[in-house]
Amino acid sequence: MTKDITETGVTRRGLLRGLTATAAATVAAGAAALPSSAIKAWDMHTGVLVIGSGAAGVSAAIEARMAGANVLLIESLSQFGGSSAMSGGVVYAGGGTALQRALKVEDSVEQMYRFISLVGGVHPPLDKIQLYCEGSVEHFDWLLAQGIPYTDKLTLAKGLPMGDESLYFSGTEQAWPARELAVPAPRGHVPGIDGMNGGRRLMQALLSQARALGVKLQGRVRAQRLVTESDGRIAGVIVTLDGEERAIAVRRGVVLACGGFIHNRAMLRRYAPQLYDCSVPWGNADDHGDGINMGIGVGAAALRMNEGFAIAPIYPPEYVLSGILVNASGQRFISEESYHGVLGDAIAYHQQGRAWLITDRDSSFTFHQDNFLPVAEANTIGDIAAQLAFPRGALQHTVAYYNLHAANGEDPMFRKSRAYLRPLQGPPYTAWDLSTAQAFFPAHTFGGLHTTVDGEVLNSFDDTIPGLYAAGRNTAGIPTAPYIASGLSVGDCTFFGRRAGRAAAVGVAA
Repeated sequence: MTKDITETGVTRRGLLRGLTATAAATVAAGAAALPSSAIKAWDMHTGVLVIGSGAAGVSAAIEARMAGANVLLIESLSQFGGSSAMSGGVVYAGGGTALQRALKVEDSVEQMYRFISLVGGVHPPLDKIQLYCEGSVEHFDWLLAQGIPYTDKLTLAKGLPMGDESLYFSGTEQAWPARELAVPAPRGHVPGIDGMNGGRRLMQALLSQARALGVKLQGRVRAQRLVTESDGRIAGVIVTLDGEERAIAVRRGVVLACGGFIHNRAMLRRYAPQLYDCSVPWGNADDHGDGINMGIGVGAAALRMNEGFAIAPIYPPEYVLSGILVNASGQRFISEESYHGVLGDAIAYHQQGRAWLITDRDSSFTFHQDNFLPVAEANTIGDIAAQLAFPRGALQHTVAYYNLHAANGEDPMFRKSRAYLRPLQGPPYTAWDLSTAQAFFPAHTFGGLHTTVDGEVLNSFDDTIPGLYAAGRNTAGIPTAPYIASGLSVGDCTFFGRRAGRAAAVGVAA
């Protein structure tokens, strides 16, 4: 029997045991398109077919059904919810949402746009970002209407709320240089429930709404290849059900929403080797890139396949941010208070996957944790440097320079906020291994199919592929590397999933 997500919590390490047991897949041999002339008889018919049951797919299904289409949603696994159910359930929203207004938080579309467009990666998708920011207030109202619970509670603590607070600073807004590029505002909107269960709760609400509207959901159905007409229009999909191939005819459109490729080791090695080296492939067990490969199989263009998030979650606790992050040369390379997606990106993509957190007695972890292991401990910085085989004098110079200015409340290099800025003084000193291969270093992919703002899949000439739509991590959407805030991925999935569903419902013919 196919199951929805449950209320049961899960530890990070427990989750990983399940994920790492999943065999890595290679690029699907069946990704190449099949001509409709090869289909002797269709086994099923639907108006809109959505492939994938995460936030993007279910949002697309809801909107397609609301637009009057008959909708079938298929999921390859026995459990619905996708990677979204594993997430914190954060949606990055701003510009004056109902929750921001209730908590008297000042924000604007302009400042939200400046943050996303200026702080993230180079050449961001400005058309999508603009639309996302302008539609953010309405989109949050839509989430409320789906029954997702939010509380009128704000927290200023760094990191995903473990209580029932629903609004927080979910990204790098307050760190330099972001705070000088856009006015910071809390934009992380998370379901108001205890623990890391926001993703489950968000998906429960969306799935419940989809069923109530009459969307047909079917699990244990794996999409294999797209079927095309002679003019290139998508006519249907070949799937595997109960061990047999079935042909599903689609009258209006197919929405690819079956996730990224973090569990496809061959694709990772080819496209995103920095993510390949990260210790924790974070995502649904079936994130093998099937939707991306099916799209490529009918001529779709793929963008930013090297990008993704790499996470170095050194906080909470916040007091460890008074330590310093150094690379293999014993030098600082970033403000330690940066969002953990920005920290992880700097380590994975720009420091060859190697970094250490240097703490003193007051900034060291005061409790047992196994995310980052101590690899050196000594009464002097020089002994720490020797144990780590840093260049002679490099770490000592780094700490001396940092301490000199921190004593005056200054950080000339990275402008760390005064709340975390003080000299490192007082043994024991400890070095914590933050390397991508050894630390708890989750990673997920952001590369995917090239689409319009309405989810229409494009080829390399920017022409649409009729009848084919995509959303979420099947696409190259708003999230880029570095990942600058929690909620941009789920926000992108729900917002553009809705648009793809509406566009697919219009389709070719009813």
